[in-house]
Amino acid sequence: MELGLYSFAENTPDPLNGDQLQSPSDRLKDLLEEIELADQLGLAFYGLGEHHRPDFVASAPVTILAAAAARTKTIRLSTAVTVLSSEDPIRVWQQFATLDLISNGRAEIMAGRGSFIESFPLFGLDLNDYDSLFEEKLELLLKIREGGKVNWPGSAHTKPIPGIELYPKPVQDPLPVWIAVGGTPNSVARAAYYGLPLMIAIIGGQPRQFAPLVQFYRETAEKVGRDPTSLPVGISSHGFIAADSQDARDIAFPAHSAAMSRIGKERGWPPTTRAQFDAGATPQGAYFMGSPQEIIDKILMQHEWFKHDRFGLQLSVGTLPHDKVMQAIELYGTVVKPAVDKALGTTSRSA
Repeated sequence: MELGLYSFAENTPDPLNGDQLQSPSDRLKDLLEEIELADQLGLAFYGLGEHHRPDFVASAPVTILAAAAARTKTIRLSTAVTVLSSEDPIRVWQQFATLDLISNGRAEIMAGRGSFIESFPLFGLDLNDYDSLFEEKLELLLKIREGGKVNWPGSAHTKPIPGIELYPKPVQDPLPVWIAVGGTPNSVARAAYYGLPLMIAIIGGQPRQFAPLVQFYRETAEKVGRDPTSLPVGISSHGFIAADSQDARDIAFPAHSAAMSRIGKERGWPPTTRAQFDAGATPQGAYFMGSPQEIIDKILMQHEWFKHDRFGLQLSVGTLPHDKVMQAIELYGTVVKPAVDKALGTTSRSA
């Protein structure tokens, strides 16, 4: 199994540092150090979310990933996600092809419809077209990925391309494209139909309930003539790691609660309580908050349910002190990863 990290590059008041707010430049400096450490520890991938809000600094994640590419050697660099519905697939392709060249073949596109909708009014798009925008732009992106001259007739949300070849060419052929979903069956079926790897974000509830969704993905792939064994499945979740499980939860809760409560207020959810947080951190819950052994046990238990190929841990939800995040990454790479590799017989790279 591939173990990696992802981030939304949050930039909010740090409750453990007197609600200190970093400058955007300092936040990006810390973020690049975190990616560099993940690479040094042999983690497989790093994903960076695209958002257009004041509480995140990654509105242009490919630019940040290009900076990370120059400082790393082997870690794969992905978005988490590219909100393809509000993007130009031609520019998405060119940006990632360039990232692939800079990183010598380590770029990945993770495309999704996005759970945040701020990019729609920003780019003058209609939310009523939420699904059709993604479908049409994904088709165009995959057509471009085929290579050669692109003949595209156009659609309701894309312009025709009359036999034009796109440059530059990436190192990888094909350039990997993943589909990220939050649990919508139609999105899962779409990924299977196109034969694309699937990443499922599980950030609440009972993760085991997602097992039928993974099975649905594999069965759908087989029905449309795809080999499900060739299609990786990934799971991503919120988490934090410290040497002691209680410390991990005490460190993570204030920032996690502030972030989820803020987003919940926008969406009509009640504030996050400590009881809810602690329930999510139990073995059957969605959060990977605890000691290295707890994280190891939870990854292996979920692997029994999903037989997934990739796990992504979001460090952190809300702003945490940089040194605490770096210590969590250290534990993830030096304790969790070797144990998971040994248990599953994984032949992944080492630091």
